Amino acid sequence: MAGLIAYGAHVPYHRLARTDIAAALGTAAGRGTRAVAGYDEDTTSMAVEAARGALARDVLRTRVGQLFLATATPAYLDKTNATAVHAALGLDPHVLAADMAGSVRSGLGALVTAARSPVPTLTVLSDLRTGLPGGGDESAGGDGAAAFVFGGHRNGAPVLAELLAHDTVSDEILDRWRLPGAPASRVWEERFAEEIYVSLAEQALTAALEQAGLERQAIDHLVVSGLHARACAAVRRTPGVRPEAVTPDLAALIGNAGTAQPGLLLADVLDRAHPGEVIALLVLGDGAGVLLLRTTEALPAHRAARPVAAQIAVGGTPMPYATYLSWRGLLDREPPRRPDPEPPYAPPAHRRTRWKYGFTASRCEKCGTRHLPPERVCTSCRSVDAMTDEPMQHVRGTVATFTVDRLAHTPSPPMLVVVVDYDGGGRFRCQLTDATEADAAIGARVEMTFRRTVTAAGVHNYFWKARPVRTGETEGTHG
Repeated sequence: MAGLIAYGAHVPYHRLARTDIAAALGTAAGRGTRAVAGYDEDTTSMAVEAARGALARDVLRTRVGQLFLATATPAYLDKTNATAVHAALGLDPHVLAADMAGSVRSGLGALVTAARSPVPTLTVLSDLRTGLPGGGDESAGGDGAAAFVFGGHRNGAPVLAELLAHDTVSDEILDRWRLPGAPASRVWEERFAEEIYVSLAEQALTAALEQAGLERQAIDHLVVSGLHARACAAVRRTPGVRPEAVTPDLAALIGNAGTAQPGLLLADVLDRAHPGEVIALLVLGDGAGVLLLRTTEALPAHRAARPVAAQIAVGGTPMPYATYLSWRGLLDREPPRRPDPEPPYAPPAHRRTRWKYGFTASRCEKCGTRHLPPERVCTSCRSVDAMTDEPMQHVRGTVATFTVDRLAHTPSPPMLVVVVDYDGGGRFRCQLTDATEADAAIGARVEMTFRRTVTAAGVHNYFWKARPVRTGETEGTHG
């Protein structure tokens, strides 16, 4: 049996209330909130967080044979972003890591490619949606990531949902486009493409159901995703599908995450589906595509540790609209009167990849002392080159002390810096993110998260930060 063997999702902590956009710009007030990636998040860092959830079982890390990162907003052009994800996950050097970038449809392409592949494949969908102030993309958009591992029983992990069938229909439709370097997409009048997408969705769904030998009434969860809101709404009313089978689109809670949206919706369904249920994932964009999955008895015991609903529930208080504009580079704020930050340098970064990207410490084989960052000489017993690598990204800790720095160079002042005592030994100083000053407290529990610390001279500097462990989140969610 081939199919889905693991999944994970990442919904950013921050929220932007649509009423705040309306109050600032005098536009019509939309309902609900959208998820907002932090000032230190991008599609690469969010992809790492989603993939960590999918690879929580260590056996999967050694089984993955290839990694695809799909996004319409890559952190780099002319450089592979998936390799940073590969490094942060500590995958084998022989694992292929490649980007599928440029359009929302690349998410569908990555899913279908992974589902078809005979090699166990990790595919990550990640997107950061930004529109011009006051526009529909700004209000309706959202940020997030989702990750899926496709394989089979022989790969050492149970299948959570078997792949029944898939079908894609491609069509050249000029309904949405963005030139390289443009700050936002342009959209044609919605009525033009609505009927086209409905027809394409009908073709793809009919073909997939025929391959699987199923009727529409057999669908237990119909997941419809795409940036064309009117077309998606029409497809959700597809004749023959039971109304109770149509899943919510989460738009009022976190917005539409573009490339990542089908992944987030699918992960949300997997979080609550029962064994033996049929899921139809239908994606619209430059055509249509359908994946048909049937959940197995293994799903309840191997769900993602961080359900999508739980991540939505712990989302922060809506942020000021001006802060959102600043984080997106649409509002230039006066920077701190300090020297500009320096970019990371390629040679030392490459030499320290396991520490910089994988957050791998060392433990002395003689006395058991843990060192962060890793050392060759033990600080306790002075043994030389008697160290064992010890991954730390899943280890939680307690804040020993902290400082609130109001002069540091950061897009979100003040900078919160904490000293963390890790469970099992070791101490390290790092930034605290997704937090307010009240969260910086001695004794607070924290976990590690992969972030972009700074961008200088066109170079992103990625490293690990601490974030608060909040009520409703389970110990040991990342492995």
